Amino acid sequence: MAESRSWTKSLFVGTWNVLNFSRKLFFNIIFIAIAVFIIIALSSDNDKLSVTPDSMLKIDFKGRLVIEEQEVDPFDKFMQEALEQEDDNPEMLVRDLVFALENAAQDNRIKGLVLNLQALMPSGLDKLRTVAEAIDSFKASGKPVYAVGDYYSRDQYYLAAHADKIVLNPMGAVLIDGYGRYGVYMKDFLDKLKVTANIFRVGTYKSAIEPFIRNDMSEAAKEANKAWLDKYWEQYKADVMTARGFDEAQFDEKLSSLIEKFKAVGGDFSDYALEYGWVDELKSREQVREMMLEHVEEADNRSGYKLTSYNTYMKIINPNLPVVETSDAKIAVVVASGTILNGNQKAGAIGGDSTARLLRKARKDDSVKAVVLHVDSPGGSAFASEVIRQEVLNLKAAGKPVVAKMGTYAASGGYWISASSDYIVASPSTITGSIGVFGLFMTYEKSLNYLGINSDGVGSTELADLSPARGMSEGYKDLFQLNVENLYGEFINLVATERNLSVDTVDGIAQGRVWIGETALELGLVDELGTLDSAVAKAAELASIDNYDISYVKRSLSPQELFWKEFFGQALASTASAGLSHVQSPLLDAIKHAVNHFDELYRLNDPQGVYIYCLQCKMH
Repeated sequence: MAESRSWTKSLFVGTWNVLNFSRKLFFNIIFIAIAVFIIIALSSDNDKLSVTPDSMLKIDFKGRLVIEEQEVDPFDKFMQEALEQEDDNPEMLVRDLVFALENAAQDNRIKGLVLNLQALMPSGLDKLRTVAEAIDSFKASGKPVYAVGDYYSRDQYYLAAHADKIVLNPMGAVLIDGYGRYGVYMKDFLDKLKVTANIFRVGTYKSAIEPFIRNDMSEAAKEANKAWLDKYWEQYKADVMTARGFDEAQFDEKLSSLIEKFKAVGGDFSDYALEYGWVDELKSREQVREMMLEHVEEADNRSGYKLTSYNTYMKIINPNLPVVETSDAKIAVVVASGTILNGNQKAGAIGGDSTARLLRKARKDDSVKAVVLHVDSPGGSAFASEVIRQEVLNLKAAGKPVVAKMGTYAASGGYWISASSDYIVASPSTITGSIGVFGLFMTYEKSLNYLGINSDGVGSTELADLSPARGMSEGYKDLFQLNVENLYGEFINLVATERNLSVDTVDGIAQGRVWIGETALELGLVDELGTLDSAVAKAAELASIDNYDISYVKRSLSPQELFWKEFFGQALASTASAGLSHVQSPLLDAIKHAVNHFDELYRLNDPQGVYIYCLQCKMH
């Protein structure tokens, strides 16, 4: 028996040693392969970056335009580009685009600009406007601008309209579809899962929770959404008409009008686009190449003419070097972009603690004389929003003026963190307001009961039975509703105090209703319509300074993070990357939209489950 146990033990130990050795060998092989790959990339001389003399600057727009990119692990980014993998959520930083266009306008090596807009995803009008103004400034240098594409959707066409010439493939199309707000409603779905959605809200128009309690959009939500969507659409049309020099009759708002024009050109999308002035020329890829050869020489590359890519150009003109400051005074810009969540969050989302820390960093910096809080957020956690607002108050108490600059969105929690600023600058198209509150607590007692699982027990108090596995008692429901109503009262009182309005006036324009920037100005919710430059200038005025540098306040990286960022950044600069096309599927897109819709609310993490969030502000 002892001999048998000894044999069993030896077998177990031997097997474990083999597995342990195999595990170490596997990871060591991976490590060695990665190390060799990086060394080869760093030592390669074949792909040294340079601006091609006498070339066209080609900008391949990919993903959304943003004011702050999501933080990505440098190793993940390196491997993604090195292996030519497409980013799931590509982003382009607006200020980088503006910086590149400003430089290229003065760069004698750059002879013109080519805009490839095929992969540009829907972006806010404020961001599109900023990039369009930079394109117009580039055109003022006398260098030609071409928009070349197979297809132009709404946002893609907005930028294309600012080109000297819009070129469309003969098999291509232009379709300007307007703006819509169509949500995914899942009451029946939750009923099938037997999930109980306990909802608490204040505000006639606070419709963020409707997807959980309805199968369609309420009339109140339709009324509010239609009002700001129509104004948004009017701004889009006005901008495009100015850029292209045509009148409103060009826009087809009814299918009957589009079909009538379509019949007149034999049902051909490209002929329709040319006939009605949406594009200037129809050209094949070879004809596009020949058109570019009128400006630059032929080249042995995919495009067939001398070009410098946007990514290459940015790495050359914007290297990772220390910023040389020219003034002792600084205007600090703190970006608050994304959903407001509790705690610490990476760039691309707003964390109550992490964003407050950036504001505190600006407060503690003696060279910072004023702060611009650049907000691009539909809101989120009420608790986190107040943590951030308290730091705004601390800045003001320290004698440093704060100007809020509202981007595409500054609604609900986005408005809460802006309200106490000394001055608020919005874009004409900013989606703001949504002054309302809701609470959400899901319970799964029916789902569990259906599966034969039950929850029961005793507690020392009536307060001890709150659990997702149990139904919410009426007492708890009353408690949550009172808390939501109290927070709504705080919200409208906050706005009334900071905006010098009566509580009744604020209540009349609150109730969760969404307003566009130009209407918000009329209602007194903002002080001025303008750009980020306008906000910076106002901050300088309030701080009584004339000479200053603009400094973006970012999270301080640890020594280890700095090392790896620099290490993989150099490796990226030594490797060539090529984009792969997105594989698109309408069914997958619809499923993804539904999942993302649910995930947005699932990620919310307010400690009390109370939110100032404008889900209906998102459009498509």
